[in-house]
Amino acid sequence: MTSLLGHDAQAHILMTAVSSGRMHHGWILSGPKGIGKGSFARALAMRLLADAAGPPIEEEGFAVPESHPTRRLIEAAAHPDYAELAPLEKDGVTARNISVDQVRGLQRLIHSAPSLSSRRVVVIDSADDLERGAANALLKTLEEPPADMLFLLVSHAPGRLLPTIRSRCRTLRFDLLDDAKMRAALRAVDDKLSPQEMDALVRAGEGSPGQALRYAGLNLSEIERTLHSLAAQGDPGNRQRLALAKALALKSAKPRYEAFLERAPMFIAQAARTRQGPALGQALDHWEKARHLAGGAIILSLDPAAVVFELAGHVAALAPSA
Repeated sequence: MTSLLGHDAQAHILMTAVSSGRMHHGWILSGPKGIGKGSFARALAMRLLADAAGPPIEEEGFAVPESHPTRRLIEAAAHPDYAELAPLEKDGVTARNISVDQVRGLQRLIHSAPSLSSRRVVVIDSADDLERGAANALLKTLEEPPADMLFLLVSHAPGRLLPTIRSRCRTLRFDLLDDAKMRAALRAVDDKLSPQEMDALVRAGEGSPGQALRYAGLNLSEIERTLHSLAAQGDPGNRQRLALAKALALKSAKPRYEAFLERAPMFIAQAARTRQGPALGQALDHWEKARHLAGGAIILSLDPAAVVFELAGHVAALAPSA
């Protein structure tokens, strides 16, 4: 139904519920971060509001033509029957939480009749970010929701939500994407990715397009080649480690340096999954040390060249002859 989103089964469940006329008022869209739950919620909201307002849409799934009035209003943040809550951004800094005032700001939408159709939709991305007061304010509406209102709560960790919120919503689980869907999602964003870069992004994403796209434009495939070489051969003369440290220590290479800080421990963890016995224990030991070093590198303002050299050494220790 909506292959670009990569969650066809979930789309089918919700569209079937809509068609049945028994759509529950609250849904928790749960699953790992970065797999497209927020995009899914917004696409669903747009399609439901467009269907309710007309004109009829011929396409299946969540597709809404660019010329449709509902799409234009939502994209202009001007649709009177739609609201979206997320941590606010000010002066380039994003707030840590969704505030109680943001939730209270929904009162106009909640207490007024729908303007353009028979439906109203609220997307909260993510509900994990609701501060305590905001969660309690939302709960009051979920307890006595208007008949024509739908709440879509994106959650990366539904266990952290108030039990009373969970009990008043239905939970729809979203899973990590397989490699084919990952490739389709990444190709939709950038159809000019080389096969090598695509492979590297798919591995780094581990089923999450959002995670993979954080490495886009950083020539991750080159970093991956170096990591694989270190893990296979061990770099006994330190030539690769020295060259990598020199390259990533440059000021202009800061984004790639930060990507390496994330990717090196992940690479060791992925390698550990293929090992058993003493080799597994050794890999886990190096992963723990690499994770600790990478986690403190920025906070402690450690020397980038020294950090890269040491991290690369933990990767090289995975080599059979190391």
